[in-house]
Parts: sequence; C-alpha cells; structure tokens
Amino acid sequence: MNISFDNTENAFAYKTDKQLKKAKFLFNTMDYPLFVPIGTRITPFLMKTGLPVHGIIRNTIFQQFVGGETLEETDNVCSLLSEYGVQVILDYGVEGKEGEENFEKATEQFIKVIDYASSQKNIPFISIKVTGIARFGLLQTLNEAPRLRSGIHDHEDEMSEWQRVKDRMYRICEEASKKNIGVLIDAEESWIQDPLDRLTIEMMEIFNKEKAVVFNTIQLYRHDRLHFLKISHQIAQQQNFILGMKLVRGAYMEKERARAVQYGYPSPIQPDKISTDRDFNASIGFCLENIHNVSVIIATHNDESNLLAADILDKKGLALNHPHVHFSQLYGMSDNITFNLAKAGFSVSKYLPFGPIRDVIPYLMRRAQENSSVSGQTGRELKLIKKELKRRKAKVV
Repeated sequence: MNISFDNTENAFAYKTDKQLKKAKFLFNTMDYPLFVPIGTRITPFLMKTGLPVHGIIRNTIFQQFVGGETLEETDNVCSLLSEYGVQVILDYGVEGKEGEENFEKATEQFIKVIDYASSQKNIPFISIKVTGIARFGLLQTLNEAPRLRSGIHDHEDEMSEWQRVKDRMYRICEEASKKNIGVLIDAEESWIQDPLDRLTIEMMEIFNKEKAVVFNTIQLYRHDRLHFLKISHQIAQQQNFILGMKLVRGAYMEKERARAVQYGYPSPIQPDKISTDRDFNASIGFCLENIHNVSVIIATHNDESNLLAADILDKKGLALNHPHVHFSQLYGMSDNITFNLAKAGFSVSKYLPFGPIRDVIPYLMRRAQENSSVSGQTGRELKLIKKELKRRKAKVV
C-alpha cells in the first residue's frame, strides 16, 4: 500500500491558513500540563454561572471538535468534508438528561437526525447512546441481575420501563432501516454494558438480515471484548444476520479502574496498552477474515491499526471502499489519517457531534482529556499543523 499519514498537504487541504493557525493555538494551549485538568473542572461551572464564556468556548474548542449547535449548522462542515471524499457520522451530542420526557425527546431527535442524514449524500451513519433514551440506574439493575439474561424479572415496573426503552430503540432502528442509514450504538461503562449488548443484538436480528443497519461498539481496552466479538459472530451465524461492529480502543479507563478498586472486583481493563493494541488489531483481522457476514467500522487514531486494515484489504484483493469496511476518526483530530485514507480511495468518515454548547460540554471535556492523556496526541497534532504551515510558507516564498 502506497499510503502515508505524513502527507500534511492532503491532511489539511480543507483548512485555510487562518484556521490552521487557530488550531495550532488551541493545541498549544491544551499542551500546557495544568490547562486541561483545571479547564475541565471549571468550564462546566462557568457555563452554569452565566458568565460570558459561551463565545470563547464556541470560537475555540467547540469549533474544533463540534459540527454546530443545530442540525442545520452541520451543513457547512458536511459539505466541506464531502468535497474531499470524507463522509460523516452524525452524533446528537446531548448527554446526561434523565426522565421519560427527555428520553422521548431524544428518541425523536435521533429519528430527526436519521431523516436529515438520508437527505444528504455523505452521511451513511448516525451514532446514539442508549443512556440518552434509558435511565442509567435501570441499566445498572439489569446488568447486575443474572436472572435477567434468561428474560425473567420479578419487578413489573422495571420490566415495563425496559420495554419502553426497547420500543424507543426499535423506532430508531426501524426508521434507519427505512432510510438506509446505519445506527452505531455507543459502548458505555462496563457496569451497564450487558443490557446494551443484548438489546443491540436483538435489533441486529431484526434489521440486519440483508445489510448492516445496527452496529454494536466494542472497547478493546477491555480484556473480554475480543472474545465477545467472536461470540457475537457465532450468534450472527446461528440467527442468520450480518454482524455490525464498530471497533474502538475505549473511553472510560480511569473511571473503570477506580470503580473496580472501590468495589473490590477485578478490573475489566487490559493490563497494558500493548494488550489493547494486540486485541484491537486481532479484531480487525477477525472482522476482515469474515467480511462476508461482518460489517466493520474501524474507529481509531492509531496509525498502525489503520495501515494494518488497509494492508489486509489490499492483500486480499478486496475493494478499498468495500461496503463492509469503513474507517473513522473524530472531527478535529487525526486529519492526517482521515484525509489520506480518503485520497487513497477508502471509505472514511469524521465522527461529527452537534448540539447546544451547554449540552455538549461533557463531550468537549472528554476530547480535551483524551488529547492530554493519550500519549503524544496533542504533540502529534501540533507537529503536523506546524509542518503544514511551514510547507505553505515555503511554497509562497
């Protein structure tokens, strides 16, 4: 494969000099050791106080990582990405609201996003969090009660509540199936993940008969997820549906380890990064080996994993834009991977959240933490931006 993630001309062709310099300033700021830990603590507080920080956030971190406050505001970003062969995974980024009324509103919003995506040429997927349509405490109860795995439960009120969650999910997936849009179900904390996995499999059995509409997400920093992938594939074969799977490394590591210590159970997290990388790459290999009945989204900022998948496709003589293989990176990060994959002819997207600034603050804080905690991530972004600015300056001279 003649593909390089060092080509900054391809990576940043969609950005003006002014936009690049703005990104450079942001990543430089985020690179200061105390900025992220202090900023992630005080920003949510400042938003609640009514102080005039809305504009500052909108013009900096929000603009870098979010598509807009409304669905309509994402138009410009989606159109721009489309010009460079990059698709979009739309994510309604509102989190943490509970109550049946809010769950219904979120469901309607997800359906609205599906309808919007179906009207656009480069939005093949939307992403949803089940905690947007279900009470966290309910999911935890279901997760902790082994009897529920056989479908038996003695709390009638919770069973009716769970049925409402299933009905919401069905409505979302049914609309997606009608409109030919994929639904990516986000992975969440391990102590609520079991009912999410079972619900997602149920939806796959209904909607993934002819093509992958519903996708589960596995976090490979969990030591049991490669095995779970293989078990899911066995179920798909037995029930005769296409397995939809999004591969990520994970987003809740510190929280997971702390809870395991607090409650005295074995941590679900891999012992080290090498183990995570091994299982992630093994999952890529497994999915591509079973490409006839597995549809996979390789969602990673890791150069090696993306190159591995590209190499396997090439060696197998499969189309680089095979309908069962899709790559994805977060909007605002790893443009060197996304745009070079697109240039080479692969199916690749940006994961593009949108929503009111107040509501997407949790997402933005995670992006800031991720850039500071992932080894060298901010440094890599800075290095690539500086390289491109230097290249452009030399070209002008």
